[in-house]
Amino acid sequence: MAGDLQAKYSKLAQEYSKLRAQNQVLKKAVVDEQASSTALKDQVKQREQSLRKAEQEMDSLSFRNQQLTRRVELLQEELSVGEARGGGRKTKGKGDSPSQQGQTQSVFDEDLQKKIEENERLHIQFYEAGEQHRHQLAQLEALVEELQQERERAEAQLEGLSARCALGEDRLAQETARLELRAHNLEREARECRARAEECQQQLSGCQVELSRQVQENSSVIQEKVPFNDTQYHHFNSLNVPPHNRRHQLKARDVAGQALLLVKDLVAALLNFHSYTEQRLHIYPLDSSIQPISPLNQRFSLYLHENAAYVRPLEDGLLQLHHSITEDTVTVLETVGKLKEFADHFSSYTHFLQKILPYQLKSLQEECEVSLCPPALSSKNQDLQRDLTRVTAIFLKLQSYITLLALPSQREQAVPQSSCSAAFTQLAAALHSLHDALQELSQHYSQKASLEEGLPSVSQKLRTTSECLLSSLSSLTITSSKVATFFSNNLDFFTASPGYGPKGGACTLSPLQAESMLGNKRRAAAYMLTIRKPRPESVPYKEALSNRHILTSSTESREGLTQQVHQGQEKIARLEQEKEHWLLEAQLGRVRLEKENQRISELQAQLCSALGGPASGPPGTPGLGRQEEEEQEEKGAGREATLSTSLQVGMLTTTPINDEVGDEASREQLIKSHYMVRVSELTSQLQLSDSKAVHLHAECRALAKRLAIAEKTREALAEEVRLANQNITRLQDELSTTKRSYEEQLSMMSDHLCSMNETLSKQREEIDTLKLGNKGSTKKNKGR
Repeated sequence: MAGDLQAKYSKLAQEYSKLRAQNQVLKKAVVDEQASSTALKDQVKQREQSLRKAEQEMDSLSFRNQQLTRRVELLQEELSVGEARGGGRKTKGKGDSPSQQGQTQSVFDEDLQKKIEENERLHIQFYEAGEQHRHQLAQLEALVEELQQERERAEAQLEGLSARCALGEDRLAQETARLELRAHNLEREARECRARAEECQQQLSGCQVELSRQVQENSSVIQEKVPFNDTQYHHFNSLNVPPHNRRHQLKARDVAGQALLLVKDLVAALLNFHSYTEQRLHIYPLDSSIQPISPLNQRFSLYLHENAAYVRPLEDGLLQLHHSITEDTVTVLETVGKLKEFADHFSSYTHFLQKILPYQLKSLQEECEVSLCPPALSSKNQDLQRDLTRVTAIFLKLQSYITLLALPSQREQAVPQSSCSAAFTQLAAALHSLHDALQELSQHYSQKASLEEGLPSVSQKLRTTSECLLSSLSSLTITSSKVATFFSNNLDFFTASPGYGPKGGACTLSPLQAESMLGNKRRAAAYMLTIRKPRPESVPYKEALSNRHILTSSTESREGLTQQVHQGQEKIARLEQEKEHWLLEAQLGRVRLEKENQRISELQAQLCSALGGPASGPPGTPGLGRQEEEEQEEKGAGREATLSTSLQVGMLTTTPINDEVGDEASREQLIKSHYMVRVSELTSQLQLSDSKAVHLHAECRALAKRLAIAEKTREALAEEVRLANQNITRLQDELSTTKRSYEEQLSMMSDHLCSMNETLSKQREEIDTLKLGNKGSTKKNKGR
């Protein structure tokens, strides 16, 4: 607290010193402005003096000009008078020579011309001096106004600064008083803190003593009870459950989600680029609708048509990788098994790029070999060849780094941690190189498209396809830039240690150890859940004593009843055995009866054959109807049921009493018979309950099995539904891409048909005009 107050006080003192320095600077600026204002006033006075001098000179010049104009007028009057006199003397004498008159006239003309020129020059100087005077006067007035405004602003700033300084001084005084009060409070709190610190020191010493005692006890327990320390051995220590870093898991899932969005954009851009490249092959240099394209371009188009099979799995692989990262898993390179699938998909795409690269280069070379291809376009095609080769090489480099990062999840200690960090760094550099290469490719292709627009043989369909291809390249460049920036921003997260690993060791996890460790983690979590279950409530002691007395008092009756039940169960078992015996006897009798009936039927058939006619069989023979046989079977079953019932209860029934027996014997016999009947009823109820319980148990087991089968079926169906949804989305994307490409092709074909119709109409008009011309010429020839 005291440090904060001192910092605030020092900050306020710095602000006050800063304001004082600004006040001095502003005062100096005001003084400078006043000096400059006085200097400008002196300049204005000097200019006014020079202006007055110029006005005096102008007045003198105007006076001299007036004198000269008067003299010129007098000379003109004298000249006119002399001419008048000379005209009267022409008739008198011819004493004056014409040379003298010409010289006089020339002298007057020269003098007059000089005066006129001097007058014009004076007028010009006068006008220029007036204009210059007005211009200087306007400048000086504007300068004076500007200086006055600056002076007013400086005075206003000075007043504001002085007011701020006064307010600052007041605030500083208040702050100083408050800080002094707070300093006193802090001193008192510091004394209290020192007292509490001494108490804490005493408690700390007590805690240290207690902890040392516990450490000694625990160490003795470990030495005596623990058979071995698993942290000393790598193979055992790697199976220990590491501490769960939930923040790292959330960050990994977030990073995987961002990467999935960027890869989706990259996949869409790559699909558009390959599709529009295939579409361009069918338009330039040969239009497939007019004449077949070259076999090379046909094979290249066939390969490009399969691009979705190589590009789509990139998105699916990264989606599975994103789903595999959850909050409960441990995400390191040794446990991310889905990265290998993504690396395989990326490797297949790079093989696809290697496969189509020679065809791309040959196709560009064919475009250069076209007769209408200018040298500038050929040079751009060569630049594109270099750019495509560079892009393929960078994709190969990315494949090698991704495959290297996927190795730790397949083999133990395949790549050390330092090499993984270097691989991540090189992968980020390769992504930036890919962005630069794609940017150069887009620039060169844009220049090529602008050059192709100037060619006379380029159709509107090719222009449209080139624009679509340029847009796909620009989106590919932007997406690659986003991917490179994203990877560079998260490079610290990729190269940093995740914090997972065995306790007491710096070794990394192998794939098998990571799987075992995750199993141990799940079992530990289940064990913690089981031990955290609440304990059942215990019975109070008094209630337990009363229950014990009740149980001890009813022990004899319980034992008697148990013995009776045991005897009843033995009787029931014996009766069951007898029942099974009689059932077997009944089955044997039924078999014998069937054999006898069959023998009788055979004898009857032989008798009928011997007598030569049908004969009716005796009752009980096979000639009886089906209904009678069923009645006999029901009667036999009823007899068997009666027999079994009599066997079950017959041992419990007694003979009826005689009239000669006395009352006591008869009452005893009645009670005995009543209890015997009651015991038989309870025995039958017990048998019924046991049968129902066995039936219910079997039914529950069957229902549990059916439920397990239904769960497995549901999971299989859910997986099938997920795969079907993925296929549907993939097919919808392919359908939309195909539909869009077909629509663009149809639009270009319609534009091409319109242009062809226009050319055909023009050709028809030319043919019609030629026919009309031929008809006119034939008519003229016939007329001649």
